[in-house]
Amino acid sequence: MKMTRLMPMLPVKHLPASVEFYCGRLGFTVEHRNDEWGWAMLWFDDCRLMLDQSINVHPGQPRDGILYLYPDDVVQHNRQVRACGLPVPELSVTFYGLTEFRLADPDGNRLWIDQKRTKPA
Repeated sequence: MKMTRLMPMLPVKHLPASVEFYCGRLGFTVEHRNDEWGWAMLWFDDCRLMLDQSINVHPGQPRDGILYLYPDDVVQHNRQVRACGLPVPELSVTFYGLTEFRLADPDGNRLWIDQKRTKPA
């Protein structure tokens, strides 16, 4: 099994302002954007960054980031993590078409492990 990429998803308070900052000032380009969701995928060369204003909707609460991990076989990776003794949820299919499982590290950082598939195995 091979891990093919890592992508952060940053919580933002106002998507248009954040897109302007990353694209207008740092040189990123919008790859995908959905204002209804409050989400955008940005790219700069081989780097990808997601911005999402729905991650933490409570302004007084700490804002958590998420790391997306993309193995080449999410089913195998899920089994491997389980074999190491970590209790992880079953695979599910997101509304945006990825098969994934989610977990947190010992410090509470959120890890979403995904692969493009039609349905989980």
